[in-house]
Amino acid sequence: MKIIADSAIPFLEGVLEPYAEVRYLPGRSIAADDVRDADALVIRTRTRCDASLLEGSRVRLIATATIGFDHIDLGWCAARGIRVATAAGCNARGVLQWIGAVLVHLAHTQGWSPAERTLGVVGVGHVGSLVRQYAEAWGFRVLACDPPREEREHCGFLPLEQVAREADLLTFHTPLDASTRHMADAALFRTMKPGAVVINSSRGEVVDGEALAASGLQWVLDVWEHEPQPDARLLDRALLATPHIAGYSLQGKANATAMTVATLGRFFALPLTGWYPPQVVPGTPRPISWEELCRTIGEAYDIEAESRRLKEHPEDFEVLRDRYAYRKEYF
Repeated sequence: MKIIADSAIPFLEGVLEPYAEVRYLPGRSIAADDVRDADALVIRTRTRCDASLLEGSRVRLIATATIGFDHIDLGWCAARGIRVATAAGCNARGVLQWIGAVLVHLAHTQGWSPAERTLGVVGVGHVGSLVRQYAEAWGFRVLACDPPREEREHCGFLPLEQVAREADLLTFHTPLDASTRHMADAALFRTMKPGAVVINSSRGEVVDGEALAASGLQWVLDVWEHEPQPDARLLDRALLATPHIAGYSLQGKANATAMTVATLGRFFALPLTGWYPPQVVPGTPRPISWEELCRTIGEAYDIEAESRRLKEHPEDFEVLRDRYAYRKEYF
């Protein structure tokens, strides 16, 4: 058995080698010739999996160590019997910590308290549910929008336009598909309060960058259209800017690799049940008050310094991402 794996996936090396030939390559450089005789791919978002990569190969499984799947042509894979598995939920608490750092920074620099702000959460899945839960405990008025879940479950979620109209801060936690591409567009921005803040840590294309730059709003971005070349206007004027690392916690990365290994184990009947990177202590989720968050988040994660690094060296977007020092989750 042969596996092609993205060389930037942490903790993976040596785990699969007893059972397979494993070749590690940079995600962006994985090509059709590399995968032609592979049985499985272990990838991140930087590897586009479609006909141009997979046609004529013997690949039976694609395991992406990410929550997103917009880099994979799911229809093409399904039609050819290629199983696709994600690591959904792996980094939810890493993103929650990033959101906490954003909110504390904005509260301090703009001079408000949570009780004075309405937070709109768009997408109430693994990440959005946590953001909603913690933000309510921190004292924010929280409005939630998730059209697919509302249609299925009748949760009482609100329409996007209403949430955008009432929100002082609007944060996106949706997957990227045809229904969410540019869901934050010029028409939506016109409904928002002057001075409202758009926060995006989902996928860059969820927000229309051209429209955001012309909107007169404020923004905090971790994800960008046309990565790894972020729009200079958006980067320069961002209140905070980070290089697609919101979910880059130590435990989140360990979870993603563990989930990917488990997928390979089940698919190929390998004795890998329960494997977790031995060098990582799993996170211990707990409540945290707004006061404690304000006291501790700066030591755990200096988001201002990270933003300065990207703004000063936008050409290093991919380097900053690939060589990232993973944050430890502490709540």
